[in-house]
Amino acid sequence: SLDAGRQQLARLVSRDTTALAEAEVREAAIETLAENLNDSVIAPLFWFAVAGLPGAAIYRFANTADAMWGYRDRREWSGKWAARADDLLSWLPARLTGLLLYRRGPLRREAARTPSPNSGWPMAAVALHLGLRLAKPGVYTLNAEGRAPQGGDVEAALRCCARALMIGAPVLMILAEVMR
Repeated sequence: SLDAGRQQLARLVSRDTTALAEAEVREAAIETLAENLNDSVIAPLFWFAVAGLPGAAIYRFANTADAMWGYRDRREWSGKWAARADDLLSWLPARLTGLLLYRRGPLRREAARTPSPNSGWPMAAVALHLGLRLAKPGVYTLNAEGRAPQGGDVEAALRCCARALMIGAPVLMILAEVMR
């Protein structure tokens, strides 16, 4: 149900989900899936390949600290370092994730529409790949010409991310072996 979707989504995103329409719940779920493909899988594997377990741990610490403290509110003073570290460490992996998800068209232009220097890459790639419009009201709209997410689009986004993972994980593991 819509209420259950809003409640589940509230556990994953920082935005208020209580008044989101059905398509907006799907949009936020797809955006979160794409962003977390980078933040929780591709970027840690990338940093593991480059710098071993310490690299992956440092990346995850910076990314988690940014998620906890990197907001523009009363906590901003404590989260600036985390946000900057996450921006720096996520720069290359976010672009790699975007390219794993979508390799044609205006990815760079769409990715630049978000205020984050990195999260737009995987989100825009999924939006373009599936022909969807993904938006955070008042903040950004990705692939504005796309259609609103419908039933089945979250599953399609899952399949898209799974394909990218099936390509990216082995490549990064080979890179890890080569760099040792």
